[in-house]
Amino acid sequence: MFRLGLILYVFIGVTFAGSAMIAALAAGYDTTQPVVFSALAGFVAALPVAFLVARALYGGD
Repeated sequence: MFRLGLILYVFIGVTFAGSAMIAALAAGYDTTQPVVFSALAGFVAALPVAFLVARALYGGD
């Protein structure tokens, strides 16, 4: 399950980070620091989601 979680994290993390970056840019934060922080926040937020999806795919819940 850990390996599936890591594979899912790659895709879900990129999706969340991209969405967070677009939200930051749409809100007018167009300098480097807010864009990088929003991308990091997206990657961090995707971590539990990826492992919850992996657990659901394995039939744990």
